[in-house]
Amino acid sequence: MGGVGEPGGGPGAHGGPARRGGPLPAFRWEQIRPHDLPGDKWLVIERRVYDISRWAQRHPGGSRLIGHHGAEDATDAFRAFHQDLSFVRKFLQPLLIGELAPEEPSQDGAQNAQLVEDFRALRQEAEDMRLFEAQPAFFALLLAHILALELLAWLIAQSWYLQHDLGHTSVFRRPRWNHVAQQFVMGQLKGFSAHWWNFRHFQHHAKPNVSHKDPDVTLAPIFLLGESSVEYGRKKRRYLPYNHQHLYFFLIGPPLLTLVNFEVENLAYMLLCLQWQDLLWAASFYCRFFWSYVPFYSVSGALLLFVAVRVLESHWFVWVTQMNHIPKEIGHEKHRDWASSQLAATCNVESSPFIDWFSGHLNFQIEHHLFPTMPRHNYHRVAPLVRALCAKHGLTYEVKPFLTALVDIVRSLKKSGNLWLKAYLQQ
Repeated sequence: MGGVGEPGGGPGAHGGPARRGGPLPAFRWEQIRPHDLPGDKWLVIERRVYDISRWAQRHPGGSRLIGHHGAEDATDAFRAFHQDLSFVRKFLQPLLIGELAPEEPSQDGAQNAQLVEDFRALRQEAEDMRLFEAQPAFFALLLAHILALELLAWLIAQSWYLQHDLGHTSVFRRPRWNHVAQQFVMGQLKGFSAHWWNFRHFQHHAKPNVSHKDPDVTLAPIFLLGESSVEYGRKKRRYLPYNHQHLYFFLIGPPLLTLVNFEVENLAYMLLCLQWQDLLWAASFYCRFFWSYVPFYSVSGALLLFVAVRVLESHWFVWVTQMNHIPKEIGHEKHRDWASSQLAATCNVESSPFIDWFSGHLNFQIEHHLFPTMPRHNYHRVAPLVRALCAKHGLTYEVKPFLTALVDIVRSLKKSGNLWLKAYLQQ
């Protein structure tokens, strides 16, 4: 083992990978912490230190996603997001610049080392139980029933859930097959970009409910959530009557998310990021939709039908996806370990055959966030193991009735609005 390297110096530090065959430079956490700046990013994975400063732009999941873990131990995030670890490690090898000094803990800061160890043992147990292996028949039936509903001209919000499964590469063994199938489901059945969805959604999974890192809770200045409520109040910011946001939520939240916000953001992403393939897939959806309905309802009638469907599916999407997150802790980065950060931001909803189907198994949000690549038909099998881990470490494993979870969304918005008002009125 070589001596402890100097900050910003030593073999491999910003000067290319560590020399093959030679001893790796050893780094302390105090030397790693400063490397969390634009153009200067280090990661620690399995006690090895990687300089991703130049490579981050080439990261398939985007530079923002990998950058969120700058100067942190990203071991559990690395394992959570990737299936074929041996394949991915080939890309990491040229970026290797050193390793943690032997006396350094694997995680920086006041984290529960025993919880991290137990969570990794739990993940290994899930792998031994083959819970990350998909059942092709399960997803084939999902696609078949979606296409059947499409033929019946019924709501096809279930396709959101299937593309979500594909985006997490939890259907096929080969990531490429998942990506191609996701482009079909997201593009042809929904008219959206798969790359845009993954760009947003993987950031949400990396840092759930963390302000300015999770796009799902960075909703200011329209809605204020968690710690941002007090911050806006102290700074005397009042763009909207936030103490009434639980009321205007019903007017501009569930009805308009997919119709307005998603449509605009999705189109802008495809054009600015030159995602021409996704643009063609989305265009095929609109061609099919209007070719199918204009002969029956005219152009105006088809447009009205399109708006009606988007508004209805937007309600479905918002209530199902936000019942697990908005009522939980929302605030700034706490630099928790993987398991603690996911449990603090998620809760489950009581299971039943209908709720499992209606929510796309997102009622098992805790298990989904801990193991995002696990096929959802296995969530109920790993849930008892997760519950036992939480009991051992005194962590909250929250399960709510379905209607309570929906009502809690409104309660949380009202609570955040009142916190804003209190801070706003203080001198």
